[in-house]
Amino acid sequence: MRVYHSVDEVPEIKNPVITLGTFDGVHLGHQKIISFLKESAERVDGETVLFTFHPHPRMVLYPDDHNLELIQNIKRRTQRLEEEGIDHLILHPFTKEFARQSATEFVRNILVNKLNVKVLTIGYNHHFGKNREGNIDLLKELAPIYNFEVQEIPALRHGELSISSTKIRRAIKDGDITKANAFLGAPFNFSGTVVKGDKIGTQLGYPTANIGEIEKTQVIPKIGVYAVRVRVEGRLHSGMMNIGYRPTVTDSSEKRIEVHLFDFDNSIYGTEIEIYVIAKTRDEKSFSSVDELKEQLAIDEINCKRILDQSPARV
Repeated sequence: MRVYHSVDEVPEIKNPVITLGTFDGVHLGHQKIISFLKESAERVDGETVLFTFHPHPRMVLYPDDHNLELIQNIKRRTQRLEEEGIDHLILHPFTKEFARQSATEFVRNILVNKLNVKVLTIGYNHHFGKNREGNIDLLKELAPIYNFEVQEIPALRHGELSISSTKIRRAIKDGDITKANAFLGAPFNFSGTVVKGDKIGTQLGYPTANIGEIEKTQVIPKIGVYAVRVRVEGRLHSGMMNIGYRPTVTDSSEKRIEVHLFDFDNSIYGTEIEIYVIAKTRDEKSFSSVDELKEQLAIDEINCKRILDQSPARV
C-alpha cells in the first residue's frame, strides 16, 4: 500500500476506485466497503484508493472540544487498511480553508480534477463537504456530469444492530468488549509506553507493566479487570489488565492502566506495547484487606487464562 500525506503527492492512478471516510476502527462495515471497492477495481481494471483526513476534522473545527475519542490511532488504522488490501491511502491534511469547500467543489476539485475518479464507493448514510452537505443524492447528480460511477453500500447489520464506529466506541466505554470485538471483527487494541510504578503489584506477587500517558483521543474501556493479549517487542503474551483507581492499596484519584503478563519477568520500562482486549471479567472493587485482594487476583488469573484459552489468538 502506498501512503500519501496530501492529494498533491498522488501520482496518476489507473482507473481509481475511491472511497471516503474516517474509517475509525476498520470494523466489519468498513471491511464490507473495502470488499466492494476491491471488486469494483477488478471489474474496471483499476486500483483502490481510500481518501481520509489527518488530523481528524473535529480537532481543527472545534479545537477547544476535547471530547473526541477514536478507536484507533492513525498508525494502527494505517496498518489495518494495509492488511485489508488497499492500494493507495491518502491522508490529506484537514484545514479550516479546506473545510470551506462545498461538497460539489470537493468532488470537482479533488476527486475529479486531482484524482480522476472512475468509481466512487461510499458507505451507508455518508456525508461530506462543508456543513456535511454532500450525500448520495448529490453524487448521483454529479456522476454523469463528471463521468464517474457512484455506488452506495448499505449498512452492515450484526444481529438486529447496524455496525458503526459510534456504537463500537460506546461498547468499549461500557466495558462490553465482546460486542465491540464482534463489530470490529478483531480484538480492540491500543498501545502505550511502560513506565515505572510504585511496585505494589510486585509486593502482591503480580508485577505489572504500568502504562504511561497514551494519546488523548484514544478511547479506553470502562474501569475493571480484563483478559488481554499483549505484544511486546514483536512477541505475543497473555495477561490480565486492570483499569481503575486501586481503592484497596491507594487513595489516589488517578486512573491507571496496569497489565500483568503471565510467565513473564523481563524489564520493559520505556517499551511501547500493544494491548489487545479480549473480554472483561469483573468490575473494580475495594477489598477489606490486602490478603483478600491477593485471593481475588489469583481468581482473576484463573478466569483470564480460561477465557484466553478459549479465544482464538487473532490480533
